[in-house]
Amino acid sequence: QVQVVESGGGLVQAGGSLRLSCTASGLTFDDYAMGWFRQAPGKERERVPCINRSGVSTTYADSVKGRFTITQDNAKNTLYLQMNSLKPEDTAMYYCAADRRWWLLLTNRNEYNYWGQGTQVTVSS
Repeated sequence: QVQVVESGGGLVQAGGSLRLSCTASGLTFDDYAMGWFRQAPGKERERVPCINRSGVSTTYADSVKGRFTITQDNAKNTLYLQMNSLKPEDTAMYYCAADRRWWLLLTNRNEYNYWGQGTQVTVSS
């Protein structure tokens, strides 16, 4: 059974940094496409960055380019999202997602089969 768990969220002032972690069990990280999404109240879930197998390809939403970085540690089955220069508009629930189609760079939330429960990020102005 695949389980995905996010952690690392919290309250931070604008301009600050947070690092989110996503650990997964029941799967081999290297064989899955992974991604981060976020959802603010009243808005649709949007892609933040996504990463395919072993970090060969990544893509970032325009709103986070240059500020967010996605990395993964396959030995630890952990995906990270380093978030710098945070803005109040980054406030959202952040979700980690996984899918078996590791050879694809999946950017649509509907393409992922496995989701965590989310971790809340709140950026104060």
